[in-house]
Amino acid sequence: MNTKLTLTMDKAVIEMAKKYAKEEGRSLSDLVENYFKMISSTSRTEEKIKEVAEDPTPYTTSLLGVMKLPKDFDPEKELQERREKKYLKK
Repeated sequence: MNTKLTLTMDKAVIEMAKKYAKEEGRSLSDLVENYFKMISSTSRTEEKIKEVAEDPTPYTTSLLGVMKLPKDFDPEKELQERREKKYLKK
């Protein structure tokens, strides 16, 4: 269920955000919603973002929180297993 939210911000920031949203082909509401999802996600902290990518792009960052991973998920182990499967064909 969608609910309306009113925010008060600097006019210049709003204009920049609208321009960015238009360039990305997304709505401002979508950008704000995904940002809130990202910062409120308990499974993805800023440190984990840096582990995944040294310099995440806004698009990559916007995808955080879209998927829920198991609590015991180990990205290093997963990557190693996939590499072994791909390159060490038995």
